[in-house]
Amino acid sequence: RFDNIGLIDGEGPGSGFWPFWLSAVMLICSIWIGVNWYRRTSPPSQSEEEFLDGYGRRMLFVVGGGLFGFLILIEVVGFYAAILAFMIYYVRFLGRHSWWATLSISVGLVVASFFFFDIAMRIVLPKGLSEPLFIPLYDIFL
Repeated sequence: RFDNIGLIDGEGPGSGFWPFWLSAVMLICSIWIGVNWYRRTSPPSQSEEEFLDGYGRRMLFVVGGGLFGFLILIEVVGFYAAILAFMIYYVRFLGRHSWWATLSISVGLVVASFFFFDIAMRIVLPKGLSEPLFIPLYDIFL
């Protein structure tokens, strides 16, 4: 049904407004990129170079593997523990930043995500095995 993709009088955007219109704009952009590729009007479409070199393939595997692991961890330990583990992996081991920067960014993102989704937006994300850690926080903030 397409009745929630517009503005609702007195309420604002319907529940499908942002997903629908964002995906519509992305579809138009993708079609335009495809047209440019077909017409060979952009420098990448004219290039005869290899699409991914060895480093590019390695990074695709390392980052893609990390994202795949993140998705698996969401089911086991929950979203917040999974994002913490992924950010530590990404910032410390792939980005090679200090432990101080890694933990600051990782913990900060988890805290900000919790307050944005669970407290402000009231969107409860999966907690998995880490759910008992959030019960005192819900008692305080909800």
